[in-house]
Amino acid sequence: MPQPEFLPIQWKSTFLSLLDQRVLPGKKEFLQIQTMEETIVAIREMAVRGAPAIAITGIFGITLGAKKKSGNSNPVDVDFLIKQVFESRPTAVNLSFALKEAKKRVEGVSHWETIAKLWESYALEMMVQDLKANQTLGKNGADLFPKDQNEFHIITHCNTGALATAGHGTALGVIRSLRDQGKKVVVYADETRPFLQGSRLTAFEMMEEGIECYIITDGMSGWLMNHRKIDAVLVGCDRVATNGDTANKIGTYNLAIVAYEHKVPFYVCATKDSFDLKLKTGDEIPIEMRKESEVTQFDFLKNEEGNFLFPEGKTSPIGARALNPSFDITKAKFIKNFITELGCFVPEEISFRLKNV
Repeated sequence: MPQPEFLPIQWKSTFLSLLDQRVLPGKKEFLQIQTMEETIVAIREMAVRGAPAIAITGIFGITLGAKKKSGNSNPVDVDFLIKQVFESRPTAVNLSFALKEAKKRVEGVSHWETIAKLWESYALEMMVQDLKANQTLGKNGADLFPKDQNEFHIITHCNTGALATAGHGTALGVIRSLRDQGKKVVVYADETRPFLQGSRLTAFEMMEEGIECYIITDGMSGWLMNHRKIDAVLVGCDRVATNGDTANKIGTYNLAIVAYEHKVPFYVCATKDSFDLKLKTGDEIPIEMRKESEVTQFDFLKNEEGNFLFPEGKTSPIGARALNPSFDITKAKFIKNFITELGCFVPEEISFRLKNV
């Protein structure tokens, strides 16, 4: 887990301090978020990312929105605040669940000052609960690996660590837990185009922890499974349907198919808030389409002097078109187990495990 001064989400009572993940690993820079509108921009522009972290940030965002108001509130204005934050990232279900709970907690409350206090308390509660859930999830996942084996080689996709949560992480939480049990873990981090969360963030976290890590491009997993013994693929997720179909960062589906072909166990690491039992299959999960420029240029990546990492930020011909779906759906049949704070289970057990939670 990062040192306290580098925790990605820090509440300062009057503002929210967010580690700007767009400039990692070049520098560690915090944004001072003063308003709900600034929170929405930070979420949309991926200064903060990862479903649990987005949900926590979203609740702090509506808290800031409520703090800017005074006097009596009304349900229409409360709903408007919540709707604005919800629309910032529609795929991750954690944010939706958190905002629904936030609305429930202020039903019948008619003063903005009280609403702000209730939402602030809820956001802080979420941070504690998420860290605890991740630590339990990590231990549960580590228990799936053979006790008599001392070294494990694991492929990851996107970033699923402390930077994407309130701490410890989901998939990287399992890796941290294996390390804490005295196991040697070698991580192969998919770079995760187009935003490079794997090469920029996962590799950063692993280096901070002293865990051996190799960056691979998204197309290298087949070669890797052919030439190295891979013990597992560990990924996070943004939403899981009742049948086990899972939305995660684009490229996850490809990785799952390759793992299935090579008989490498593919594990999805998720806290309970990532399961959406209102959806029967992954076909019902909305997929966020992002800007073409994220694929055709790297203008979101700059060095410490503020210059583009590529000349003029271009990696493609001027005028070239691109598709940029932010997520894809991995079918349940490719998933060996879900690793959660409630235990580890196969897709067919989702309804039973989650129905009373």
